[in-house]
Amino acid sequence: MSTIALSSRPVATAPTPVAKDTSPPLGKGRLIAFSTIGMPLAAVEVPLGTYVPPLYASAFGFSLSTIGVIFLLARLWDAFIDPAIGLLSDRTRSRWGRRRPWIAIGAVIFAVGAVPVFLPPTWFGPLALSASLFVLYLGYSMIATPFAAWSGELSSAYHERTRVSTYLQALVSVGLLLALVLPSLLVKKLEGEPRLQLAAMGAMVFVLLAISVPLTLKALPEPSIPLGRQEPLRLWQTLRLVFAEGPLLRVLASNFSVRVAQGIRTALFVFFVSYYMGKPTWAPGLFLLQYVFGIFACPLWLAIGRRLGKERAAIAGELTQVTINLLLLLLTPSSVPLLLALTIAQGLAQSSGNLMLRSIVADVADHHRLKTDQDRLGLFFSVFSLSDKAGVAVAIGVALPLAAWLGFEPSHVNPPAVLEHVKYLFAIGPAIGHLLSAAIIFRFPIDESSHGEIRRKLAARDAAGLISDARRERWLVDLDNT
Repeated sequence: MSTIALSSRPVATAPTPVAKDTSPPLGKGRLIAFSTIGMPLAAVEVPLGTYVPPLYASAFGFSLSTIGVIFLLARLWDAFIDPAIGLLSDRTRSRWGRRRPWIAIGAVIFAVGAVPVFLPPTWFGPLALSASLFVLYLGYSMIATPFAAWSGELSSAYHERTRVSTYLQALVSVGLLLALVLPSLLVKKLEGEPRLQLAAMGAMVFVLLAISVPLTLKALPEPSIPLGRQEPLRLWQTLRLVFAEGPLLRVLASNFSVRVAQGIRTALFVFFVSYYMGKPTWAPGLFLLQYVFGIFACPLWLAIGRRLGKERAAIAGELTQVTINLLLLLLTPSSVPLLLALTIAQGLAQSSGNLMLRSIVADVADHHRLKTDQDRLGLFFSVFSLSDKAGVAVAIGVALPLAAWLGFEPSHVNPPAVLEHVKYLFAIGPAIGHLLSAAIIFRFPIDESSHGEIRRKLAARDAAGLISDARRERWLVDLDNT
C-alpha cells in the first residue's frame, strides 16, 4: 500500500516538483450559494449562547442554575453526537450522495426543535425546553458535520480548499453579524416583551434556513465516493484511529487553543468594556465592529494563505493576535481610540487560524486515505467540530471562575485593583492560547509540496480503479458552463 513519510520537512538533494492542480476554480456564485447554510447555523449560536437564557428567566421564571444545567447538557449532547454523525455520513450510500440526505433531514429536525425554543407555549417547562434543545442540536449536527465534510471534498487542490473555507467563513460572519444586530434593535423596540424577542430571533433563523438549504443542496455536486470498502468502527476503534493520526491531533490541539483564546475574550468582553472601560452601552457596537471587519478580512487571509502556505499563514495570524491582545495591557479607561483600533485589528485577525486549520483537515484526511484506503473525512471534521466546542466550554469554565477568584463581582462596585486584574486576564489569557496554537502547528508536516505528492499517489491509485479526480473536475467544469 502506498504511503508517504510525514516526519518533518524533508531535506532533499534535489527539489521535487509540486503537483499543480490544473482544474479551474469553483465559480464564485456557486460557492456563495453552497456556503449560505453557514448563516442559519451561525445565527442560532448567538441567541442560544447569549440572549435566550435570560429571556427564559424573565418569561418563564426559570432559575439561572436550571437554565445553566439545561444548556450545558444540551451542548454536551451536541458534542457527543458529532463523531457518530461523521462516521455514519462517511458510510452513507444513496442516489443523492453521502452528505445531501443528512443535511436535508437535519434541516427538518433542526426546525422541529427550534420552533418550540423560539415560540414556546405557555406551559413550557424545563423538561420541554431540554427536549427541544436536544432535538435542535441533533438537527444542527446533522447539518454542520456532513456539510463540513462535503466542503472538504469539493476540491483536491491545496489552495482551493482554503478558498472554499474562506467563503464559508465569510457567510458565517454575516450570520453572526445579523444575530448581533437584531438583538440590539429588539432591546429597545420590544423591551419587556421576552416572548416577542424570542419569536423575532427565531423568525430570522427560520428565514435563513429556508433560503439556504435549497441553495446549498443544489449549488454543487458531491464528488464520487473514494474506492475501497468503508470499514465500520466501534467507539474504541474510533478513538484509537483519531489518537493514532498525529497530524490530525496537532490540528485539533491547535484549533482547541484558538477556541480557548477566543472563548476567554468573548466571555470577558462585556465585563471588560462595561466595568474597566466604563462603557456598558458600547459592548454590542464593538462586537458588531469586530465582526464587520472580520468579514472584510476573509479575502485578505485567503491571499496570505496562497502566498505563505496554510501553516505559515495560521502562525502569522496567531502571532498577530498575540500582539493585539498584549497591546490591550496599554489600555486605560480613557484610551477609547486605542480600544477602537485594537477592536478593528482583532476583527481583521480573528478568522486567520480557524480558516487555515479547517482547510488543513481535508489535507490530513487525504493523507489518512493514502495510508489506510479509508475515507474518514466526515469523522475528521466531526472531531474538529468537537475541538471547537470543547475549547469554548473550557474557556467559559476557566475565565469566569478566574475572574471571580480575582475578586470581580458584576453585581457590586469593584475596586480599581480588581479591575486591573480583569484587564490582565482579558489580555494575557487569549494571548497564551494563541501562542500555544502557533507553537503546536509550527513545522506542520503536510505543506503544499507533500500534499501534492499525496494527491499524485491517490490519483494514480484511483485511476487504476477506473475512478479519477479528473472525473469529478469535469462535473464541476460542466456545471460552470451551464
